Amino acid sequence: MSLDRDTITRIAKLARIDVEEPEVEGLVTELNNILDWVETLNAIPTDGVEPMVGVGVKRAPLREDVATDGEQAEAVLANAPDPASTYFTVPKVIE
Repeated sequence: MSLDRDTITRIAKLARIDVEEPEVEGLVTELNNILDWVETLNAIPTDGVEPMVGVGVKRAPLREDVATDGEQAEAVLANAPDPASTYFTVPKVIE
């Protein structure tokens, strides 16, 4: 597959990318090089190769999902202007 000036201009217009006329020729060359590289990759035989999810096949270790209160009430309330026990106090906003 090969792209020409008109196709690059049309793609830029569809993507709403402002491409100046002098830049079009450079884009033609760059995009054609990218497409040639993709075609080269498509020519590599991959029969019998298992698809990979990532570089490693190991799964990330998961920690146990346990709900806690954080056990840091004093540290959290240390900056509160008017704490009450283990709660924040706020002014009444509805009368």
